[in-house]
Amino acid sequence: MLTGAQAARRLKKFIHMSLAATFATVLVGVIVASAFAATPAGDAGASKPPIDKEVQKAVVTNVGAGLIGAGIVTGLSALAAGIAVAYVGAAAVGAVSEKPEVFGRTIIFVALGEGIAVLGLVIAIMILGVVGRMLPAGM
Repeated sequence: MLTGAQAARRLKKFIHMSLAATFATVLVGVIVASAFAATPAGDAGASKPPIDKEVQKAVVTNVGAGLIGAGIVTGLSALAAGIAVAYVGAAAVGAVSEKPEVFGRTIIFVALGEGIAVLGLVIAIMILGVVGRMLPAGM
């Protein structure tokens, strides 16, 4: 059985792990999004001449890489959030069982772990926005 001090140390450790996972998720998302930021945006309303086959292959390759990047960011952030909530939730239950008045604070820590998944989803939506602009009107 954990004492209050041990539970607090464990909770701090897992909060640091959650913050590190959040930073890693944001970093991966920024790297993937910056890879597509240099791509010129397609003009959706303009009529364009037919696209060359090689250009079409390159666009499809870039779009595929963007979709894979969005999937990786979403998957890794969900995995990191699950790990963070598992550890922080276990520590929170231990802390609340010994001191019921810390319940409000522990819920905040669990919500911080869930924030990792939300950040990953936001980054994936940003990547998908860039990928959508890469598609020319003729495709």
